[in-house]
Amino acid sequence: MKEIDLWQSEAREEAVSRPGALVRAAVAGATGYAGRELIRILSRHPGCKIVRLMSSGRDGRGTFPVQKSQPVLRGRTKLPCQPLKVEDLRAAEVDVAFLCTPHETSHDVVPELLARGLRVIDLSGAFRLKDSQNFARWYGFEHKAAPALSDAAYGIPELSPAEIRRARLVANPGCYATSIILALAPLLQAGWIDSRAGIIADSKSGASGAGRALSDKLHFAEVNENLRAYGLFNHRHVPEMLQALGLEENQFIFTPHLLPITRGILSTIYVRLVASGAPKRLEQVVGLFEGLYARSPMVRIYPPGALPEILAVAHTNFADLGFALDEPTGRLIIVSALDNLGKGAAGQAVQNMNLMFGFAEDMGLA
Repeated sequence: MKEIDLWQSEAREEAVSRPGALVRAAVAGATGYAGRELIRILSRHPGCKIVRLMSSGRDGRGTFPVQKSQPVLRGRTKLPCQPLKVEDLRAAEVDVAFLCTPHETSHDVVPELLARGLRVIDLSGAFRLKDSQNFARWYGFEHKAAPALSDAAYGIPELSPAEIRRARLVANPGCYATSIILALAPLLQAGWIDSRAGIIADSKSGASGAGRALSDKLHFAEVNENLRAYGLFNHRHVPEMLQALGLEENQFIFTPHLLPITRGILSTIYVRLVASGAPKRLEQVVGLFEGLYARSPMVRIYPPGALPEILAVAHTNFADLGFALDEPTGRLIIVSALDNLGKGAAGQAVQNMNLMFGFAEDMGLA
């Protein structure tokens, strides 16, 4: 721990000596979908400069032009993509490392990056759960990075901005989890949901949410003109949703589906409002959300009678929320839409970086 404290002290001194300088970012996992989106956003960010692109290598383990794997990035950057080597990342040259890497890879490299004085935003699930025992069940590996895990901030900017601002490590939330947590948090915080009646979240995502790894189930002929449920009762985003919302497993059912589109998530969430007192009106529900997210530039609350859809959020960092309420019975439906590569991954990671380095929350994203 003394070594980590020393590195962090040197990193703070370095940051103080560079007032007004661009934040220097490294992107590991540059050949994936989230990595591509992250490079696209950061390349136009007025407060950031990409200084390293790294990958364990869809195109081999050597150095290669990132455009070879990501043709859409032609003209965005001239940096080559290099093998992921922690020793190449030093606080004197890099301020923040974005990890778009497999869970196990992030688990192994994050403690080393923190020890070198870097701030880290991890887009994998390796540091999302506070109880290390849950990783064996949900992720299939034993978690051994306890100090980093205890220090990690769960990165939903709308709900914990102060924690994110002071964090050395931010665990970027899952895409499904973001869409559902933003939709339920105001109601649960206000005590309006009857959790005993159960909460059902039905979500549908574009195929890019499954990542770029080869899979028979992601072939065009398997996805096109099809709709498939998967991950019933064992999806990896379930425990972070329970953790963030303070729910028990028997109070919540989540079913994800694969849509035959490239990007976007639509979550439809069914709850019952508590029966005590006068029945809630739809305008009250909308007002509750408008109040909580009044200072959240990336959350858009729909008025009564309007509902979100994927086309409205695709290629943006917005999360859109709309509602339908059967007032006599207290049955409430929340519709939540976001881009799984934007607010569900890379966009939210940049939003977290903005908080960590004192930028406007929506810089480079609006």
